[in-house]
Amino acid sequence: MGKKYFGTDGIRGRANSKMMTADLAMKVGMATGIAFRRGDHQHRVVIGKDTRLSGYMLEPALCAGFTSVGMDVLMLGPIPTPAVAMLTRSMRADIGVMISASHNPFEDNGIKLFGPDGYKLSDEIESEIEALLEQDLSAHLAGGGRLGRAKRYDDGGRDRYAEFAKRTLSRAQSFEGLRIVIDCANGAAYKVAPEVLWELGAEVVKLGVDPNGTNINLNCGSTSPQALCEKVREVRADIGIALDGDADRVIICDERGEIVDGDQIMALIAESWAEDGRLAAGGIVATIMSNLGLERFLQDRGLQLARTKVGDRHVVEHMRQHGYNVGGEQSGHIILSDYGTTGDGLVSALQVLSVVAKSGRPVSEACRKFEPVPQVLKNVRFAGGQPLEGEGVQKAINSGRDRLGNGGRLVIRPSGTEPLIRVMAEGDDPILVNRVVDDIIGALQQVAA
Repeated sequence: MGKKYFGTDGIRGRANSKMMTADLAMKVGMATGIAFRRGDHQHRVVIGKDTRLSGYMLEPALCAGFTSVGMDVLMLGPIPTPAVAMLTRSMRADIGVMISASHNPFEDNGIKLFGPDGYKLSDEIESEIEALLEQDLSAHLAGGGRLGRAKRYDDGGRDRYAEFAKRTLSRAQSFEGLRIVIDCANGAAYKVAPEVLWELGAEVVKLGVDPNGTNINLNCGSTSPQALCEKVREVRADIGIALDGDADRVIICDERGEIVDGDQIMALIAESWAEDGRLAAGGIVATIMSNLGLERFLQDRGLQLARTKVGDRHVVEHMRQHGYNVGGEQSGHIILSDYGTTGDGLVSALQVLSVVAKSGRPVSEACRKFEPVPQVLKNVRFAGGQPLEGEGVQKAINSGRDRLGNGGRLVIRPSGTEPLIRVMAEGDDPILVNRVVDDIIGALQQVAA
């Protein structure tokens, strides 16, 4: 049975509407607190957020929920999602919470939950919390002196994360002589990311570091990197780095102002770590959306690519089950399990910078490891129903697969966060790839209205 509240990455929706209200946030705090109460110790929760206006509404509501069932809360303020995951473990917290809708516009918001090990919750625990959300929880309220306490820990959390990020590099590593443009998407890393790069010796040019509550991801960040590319060319920077709203993904821009996506970043790290004897399990994990060129690149080096469903959560699960330490998504979620439990845009960028600094080559050479196979991705918005089940749509999909044959791939999937169907095809013949996608898109549009 599908879940009512949890999607592919926590609970997400339009802020102050339907499923993302202060009332629901308070109940999520109560239900999650009840699900994670273990023994008689004083339980602790850490809560971070990005810079959305609605965070001011959801943060105190979650605090009220957690403290009402006897849990102490540390509010970390604006801080990246991977920092929340790290601090959950580092501070021996029972639960970590990130208030963010990641790369979505400011009108949306979400609640991401982490267990005491710093990993996102399993389906079983999410189902347990969902069941509690449907119940009257008044019997679980803490009485009198057993109520939890809440306090702010803004600078302390950010400073601990900055030190953690720098420790992922050798102490001798320096980025002196590198001019770096960093676009923080007016989001959660707007303070910490530029600080870390500056402390490592780089000359830092900042973009997207003036959040006002409504400009997160607005014409900036990893999902809209045009401003980054222009600034890199303008200031003649060596590299550009774009994070998303909660800084768990990264996109790179080379010195020419051209984008280097997550597939190229994974190829770079995989090759570097393999040469250093650090790459575990003989390969990496990526999703069905990663480019066929990445797979061929790894195969040529005796490495394998394991594919999962879309979503960094699925990537992490496969990594844990099979012993991989590098995984990620084309969109820039890069998981390096030697350092963290979830995607970390800043730490991934530091790994790229380390390779660039050691190689002495420009980013356009050092970070372009393979020629991508022509790939086309288009979306169709639908109002409801099951458009993929239409006879005409199925006929177009089957025809597309036959035309691409063994030399290409076709992936059709509903978005986990929006009412969209994503159609992706790739193959060595770009004209054929475009025709296949357009034919399927046309069939979907006829039934998706």
